[in-house]
Amino acid sequence: MTENAWTRWPSREALGRTGTSRPRRVLAWTVRGAAVVLLLWAGLNRNHLGVPGALTAVAVVLVTGVVAWGFYRTTYAHRLIPSLALMALLLGIAVLARTTGFDGPALVLWCGCGISALERLPLGAAVPATSVALASFAAFNNDVWLTTAATAAGMALAGYVMRLDAEARGSAQRLLAQERAAHAAEAESAALAERTRIAREIHDVLAHSLSAQLVHLEAARLLIERGAEREQILERVVAARGMARDGLAETRQALSALRGEMTPLEDFLAGLVGEAHSAEIAVTGDRRPLSAEASQAVRRVAQEALTNVRKHAPGAAVSVRLDYGPHEVTLDVRDSGGAPGELTGSGGGYGLLGMRERAELLGGSLDAGPDEKGFAVTLKVPV
Repeated sequence: MTENAWTRWPSREALGRTGTSRPRRVLAWTVRGAAVVLLLWAGLNRNHLGVPGALTAVAVVLVTGVVAWGFYRTTYAHRLIPSLALMALLLGIAVLARTTGFDGPALVLWCGCGISALERLPLGAAVPATSVALASFAAFNNDVWLTTAATAAGMALAGYVMRLDAEARGSAQRLLAQERAAHAAEAESAALAERTRIAREIHDVLAHSLSAQLVHLEAARLLIERGAEREQILERVVAARGMARDGLAETRQALSALRGEMTPLEDFLAGLVGEAHSAEIAVTGDRRPLSAEASQAVRRVAQEALTNVRKHAPGAAVSVRLDYGPHEVTLDVRDSGGAPGELTGSGGGYGLLGMRERAELLGGSLDAGPDEKGFAVTLKVPV
């Protein structure tokens, strides 16, 4: 054995009663009760004992019980010096009982000390204590030497087996506690992930809707400042109202998507393209259903890309292509470019950044930047 094995205490789970079945606890208390009864019977069964002697014997038995309880408490607390001191006191009580003629109680105490030391102390301290206890038992036992040796060896083996059993029970308790903690952490992580997903969906819907409304309301403000016609201003306000209505519908759709109720992706993109001027859509590859996360990523990127076109290049021709590849789905949104719109400087520019983070969480990628004519946004999501 290594040095650590000789100095290592049994775990508190092994020394405690947690995880011990009810039948085992009943058996342990039965054995302890039988030992106390044996000690009392042996002490009181002597004819020459008067009342003072009987009271003294009972007092010694009670003191022995208190010392044994203290030994169990100090070993549970992993306090070596007090544990050894209490063990020495129990051995001393056994010697006192032997010298006063109480051979039976002395033998019981020596056996109990030998077994308890192996069960509850570090092996480096348990082996000497057990050796002293069982050697005292063997020296004063009246049986033949072979029987005495076999009994001492059996008690030593019983103590070590009880130690191994307690350590196995303690290890099982620790593993069970770790498993419960892991399950709790996993459940908490799943709940956090689900809340994050819901928050992301609602945020993306509101960001798209509010950004589109901002486009029209900011245009209306600029028209008012320039003294434009009432019809032009009203057109922008009506458009903003329509975007608010569409945003509410998209929020409801997002909530339905979170419940697993989503319209087909192609229909959704066709509806987006139908709202835009000079936009066309093409779907290639073998169409197949996507996971909720992948489908939502494609929808949100398409929304954000078309909103940016309306904001930064109004009137530009837009092409939307959805390609179902063997291992990934690709969304490509391109515009033909044009003069910067009046609202080019509005907005914080965080939309595509959020879309890129969403794509990376799914193991995909998002590329956005100028191309030969205008601006291109390309999303790739593994399926």
